[in-house]
Amino acid sequence: MDPSGGCPHADNARLLARGAVASVVLPGGIEGMAVLGHEALREFLQHPEVAKNACHFTALREGRIGAGWPLLTFATVQGMTTADGDDHRRLRSLVSRAFTPRRVEEMRPRVEELTATLLDGLARAAEAGGGVVDLRKHFALPLPMGVISELLGVDSEFRDRLHDLSNQVVATDIEPEEAVAANRELVAVLAEIAAARAERPGADLTSALIATRDEDGDRLSQRELIGTLVLMIIAGHETTLNLITNAVRALCGHRDQLELVRTGKASWADVVEETLRWDAPVSYFPFRYPVRDLTVDGTLVPAGTPVLAGYSAAGRDRAAHGPDADRFDVTRSARPDAVRHLSLGHGAHFCLGAPLARLEATVALERLFTRFPGLDLTVPETEMSRHSSFVGNSVRALPVSLGA
Repeated sequence: MDPSGGCPHADNARLLARGAVASVVLPGGIEGMAVLGHEALREFLQHPEVAKNACHFTALREGRIGAGWPLLTFATVQGMTTADGDDHRRLRSLVSRAFTPRRVEEMRPRVEELTATLLDGLARAAEAGGGVVDLRKHFALPLPMGVISELLGVDSEFRDRLHDLSNQVVATDIEPEEAVAANRELVAVLAEIAAARAERPGADLTSALIATRDEDGDRLSQRELIGTLVLMIIAGHETTLNLITNAVRALCGHRDQLELVRTGKASWADVVEETLRWDAPVSYFPFRYPVRDLTVDGTLVPAGTPVLAGYSAAGRDRAAHGPDADRFDVTRSARPDAVRHLSLGHGAHFCLGAPLARLEATVALERLFTRFPGLDLTVPETEMSRHSSFVGNSVRALPVSLGA
């Protein structure tokens, strides 16, 4: 895997042409595999003999991975994404009530209010910048970061630092010393936030988790509390940030598809689903480990192998999505033969925040293009700098003009 990241789609197409499962070399020369094909990935994600706990990670267990390995946090953070069975159900149940469709719908007025405020700020930033503004920085980032921070009770003074640290944690080209420092600081900042919430509890999820820990220490340890906050901060804003950014890029590059939405032939929800499929916000997500040797789509995956879930590749798999899988088509999900994408996961570890991400992205896109119908990119796609990661899939900045 190229640790510098970049646009994944050309490499994905090349790998898919050879098969649904590929052997890959991870940073540090660690041998792994990636599941790329839609059906193979769907099977693998729900296979009963595939685990998330790093105790099954052979190279880690044998001491062949150092403390500065850039993907170590994905493997070792204590939380629901690295837990199996009863532990996974216990940890997921502690936060799942905050993300039910009903609870998320109750958050709609606040999401709409925050969106309106950010659009005002976007207009001011564009005016100050001579008509050009970085939409990612001024809109796509502060919306999901603001929502997840309010949900968790994170004060505004911490948010920029948490985003910067999150970026370092998901980077795959980071130096070992930087990786260790970023992880330590992220844990320290979240521990400070948790301590403040313990001293001054509020109507937020962090306070609720702390109460659970204090009332019944067997249900949630301090490491699990911090691990849960790490996961929710990173997943709660990075994925939606990429989703909104990628959707705006897609619509600006396919004005005919934007017109279909404006004329009522497709919905903003359709845009969100097609973006998730066509340009998944997470390209390759670490890790799952077979607990025994498995054969997936005719390829042997040895026990203990770290396996990447190739969401961006599966989204354009022609075997599942048809010969036009490379085409951005907002009417696709309405087809009778449409295959549902896997970009938010599948099985027991399906993305807990999916309803919230969909709400944020739908509101953001509808309000953005209604307020600024002439919005367009000011830099060609080929000149946009990509994330230095094969995990996150998006661009570093999105310069746009807002139009008349």
